[in-house]
Amino acid sequence: MITLTGFADEISRDLEEQLDVLESESIRYLELRGVWGKNVLQLTEEELSGIKERLSQRGVGVSSIGSPIGKIQITDDFEPHLEHAKHAVRLAAPYVRVFSFYIPDGDHEKYRPEVIRRMLRLAQLAEQEGIVLLHENESHIYGDTGERCLELLQSVSSPHLRAAFDPANFVQCGVKPVGEAYPLVGDYTAYIHVKDAMMGKGMVVPAGDGDGELRLLLQELCRRRYSGFLSLEPHLRAAGRFEGFTNPQLFVEASKAIKRLLTEEGMEWN
Repeated sequence: MITLTGFADEISRDLEEQLDVLESESIRYLELRGVWGKNVLQLTEEELSGIKERLSQRGVGVSSIGSPIGKIQITDDFEPHLEHAKHAVRLAAPYVRVFSFYIPDGDHEKYRPEVIRRMLRLAQLAEQEGIVLLHENESHIYGDTGERCLELLQSVSSPHLRAAFDPANFVQCGVKPVGEAYPLVGDYTAYIHVKDAMMGKGMVVPAGDGDGELRLLLQELCRRRYSGFLSLEPHLRAAGRFEGFTNPQLFVEASKAIKRLLTEEGMEWN
């Protein structure tokens, strides 16, 4: 059984509007990345407590923390960033999204040892807290292609570091998500981002309208009996370094697009 969730800050900055739209689409989880214009790691303890209480009242769970951990240059000081990571893994969610650091001039080989060292430390931190880090493939970071994602996951070799598979991000790197990347990282994939894009242009479009091979991905997930989260991250209006924005109407459109594909593939969701 597939479980739908989503980056609710793409709906609105307002928590209540986020929850209203999720409820209208019968989505019972959210990926907590931002509320009231603040990133999840910037929220105060009082704000986090209020969010937790409101989510409980509305019957909405947190599927993952959409943190920006790893979205710094590999040449930046890691120790202050590690303190942010410690905060992220203590936010009482089963998963925390991370990245594998921006690489200057695309010189992946030069910085590979430092990337692995940092990711090992993050995985050890996750193990201590009993949670799983989800590495999101993204352009300009170390793990941008299927090959480098696989190398990263194999080198760290920890059940506390898995892959968050993002089809659109692979497309934007010129990689066929299912034809090239998924065969490499499928065994490590624990979470799926629902985002589609056009090859060459990089423009993000609703699921099924681009080159993200979403239908093929669903077929592969069905074959593997995947029973995890599909997380809507539409990016249909704008995308920044730490957040994306869609709006309530387009988020609903994105939700209906993936539900339509699921229905056509005979897959059930909740």
